[in-house]
Amino acid sequence: MEEKKKSITVSGLSIGYKDLELIKKLSFELKKGEFCAMVGVNGIGKSTLLRTLAKLQVKLKGDIFVQEKSMDDLSQSALAKKISVVLTEPIASKNLTVQELIALGRQPYTNWLGTLTVHDKEVILRSLKTFELARIQHKKCHELSDGQLQRVFIARAMAQDTSLILLDEPTTHLDLHHKVQIFKLLQQLAHRHDKTVLFTTHEIALAIQLCDKILVLDGKENPFGEPCQLIEQGHFERLFPKEMVRFDARTGSFKVTE
Repeated sequence: MEEKKKSITVSGLSIGYKDLELIKKLSFELKKGEFCAMVGVNGIGKSTLLRTLAKLQVKLKGDIFVQEKSMDDLSQSALAKKISVVLTEPIASKNLTVQELIALGRQPYTNWLGTLTVHDKEVILRSLKTFELARIQHKKCHELSDGQLQRVFIARAMAQDTSLILLDEPTTHLDLHHKVQIFKLLQQLAHRHDKTVLFTTHEIALAIQLCDKILVLDGKENPFGEPCQLIEQGHFERLFPKEMVRFDARTGSFKVTE
């Protein structure tokens, strides 16, 4: 069996701000087709790490390689063909239709007029169908539910056709049904379309069930690996104060401490 190519490699990475180092000497590696969650308590640096990996924030130390090329050597236009990003900030383009918003994902490939080729239109249509959005493609984004809008953002990332997709809290404000739906769509994007998907989340129980790898940001070891390995090593048990919640290794979920 052919070994999967490296999608992103992080080596000795320190992130944060000039006078505040949030995470030190972080190292991990993801290959094509892997579905990975990044978990940890509030304020630990999940979103900061995601933004640093997207080159939206300056790293403090260390190296980031995208498809074995140093991020330092990649221009923003080159990076836009390798990494797509879905952030939690509200968009200013909610007056666009679903189809128009997804079409923005093709910007790294269009000419200066933004003209869509036949291939661009095929990619957009494939994204609409993959995320079951064809029926509402002409609806304005401000008319959509939170769950529908989140699917549109992910479809736009798919249309960008990058090897690596980064998402910040993709299931925020969604009910359990829609959280599971988004997790499964992202898993499908990784496994069926050979994309590397890395996202931040507070839904640790869902991540344990569905992800190939998990990065646990604890401010110390920051362990990384398969969910079963991390459970065996007791990393989830040390994530939160035991007087409030405890981790049940048998069920892979957290219980309120009685």
